[in-house]
Amino acid sequence: MDNSTDFYKKLPKVDLHRHLEGSLRLKTMLEIARAQGITVPTATGPLSSLVQVQSSEPYTYQNFLAKFNTLRMFYRSPEVIHRVTREAVEDAALDNVRYLELRFTPVALSRAERFPLDDVMDWVCESASKAGKEYGLRVRLIASVNRHESVELAEQVAWLAADRIGHGMLGLDLAGNEAEFSAVPFLGVFKEAHQAGLKLTVHAGEWAGAANVQEALETLHAERIGHGVRVMEDLNVIALARERGTAFEVCVTSNYQTGVVHSLQEHPLLKMLTFGLNVVLGTDDPSISQITLTDEYHRVCEDLGMKQSLLKERILAAAQASFLPEVERVILTGELRNELGV
Repeated sequence: MDNSTDFYKKLPKVDLHRHLEGSLRLKTMLEIARAQGITVPTATGPLSSLVQVQSSEPYTYQNFLAKFNTLRMFYRSPEVIHRVTREAVEDAALDNVRYLELRFTPVALSRAERFPLDDVMDWVCESASKAGKEYGLRVRLIASVNRHESVELAEQVAWLAADRIGHGMLGLDLAGNEAEFSAVPFLGVFKEAHQAGLKLTVHAGEWAGAANVQEALETLHAERIGHGVRVMEDLNVIALARERGTAFEVCVTSNYQTGVVHSLQEHPLLKMLTFGLNVVLGTDDPSISQITLTDEYHRVCEDLGMKQSLLKERILAAAQASFLPEVERVILTGELRNELGV
């Protein structure tokens, strides 16, 4: 048993749940603010308090989502979007991530300067591809749409994403405030996206109950669930997800900071595994949470008590749950299996 941070740092990693908009470096934001003449509110303190969760703040999803209101001010030029995409990939590589599915919200990136959505998606695709080659890791992309925005916008994003399947795009994600907005209006969009070749993941069972997980699985036909920890509230939904082998993209620190759990020790991660659910680990928004995937691996083993052998199995499970084509998925899993000694 090696409980040093160095052990977790050296592990090869897979991250299937990381948002580009929550991955901006604070130093980069300060430089962009100066270069673009962006004035940020100072009444509540330094920039870090506006874009990163502080220990003194309430751990609620409202507080967590509020960070994005400031972050959206920074996407002022194509150069900025290229830069933050490259840096997000670089940060993953520095943390020994071997495969990254980076999701991004084209509408959010386009809004500050009203960039065309197709241009924004091309910029992210181009930068992610170049950075992956430069830093030596596989990077694929998932386009994300929000529940509180219009179905028409989601449909536009979905078709643009489908057009870019050969350029690093693999999937479509539904995110946003599930406590107040239903996924049902997006059924048609997700059905067409799947028919066009996109894989599907849905944020559900995070800020609302297990019924939302069931809805994502049975109505939207999600192949993976973002977070999904509240699936534990309903044995029937647990059985459904277990039968389908659905992967749950669990982000422990984020779940704590958004108030899904009241303490890290209460997180249901190990209970989910005990019930036979397919759980994989992600970072969600590493900059907002001020974490790396190394931190998450360390936390689940040292604080929650996951065995390191089980962590290695979960890394392989993440590779197997990736949206890569089967041949690439098998190759990735084999490489990781050899390196992990599993």
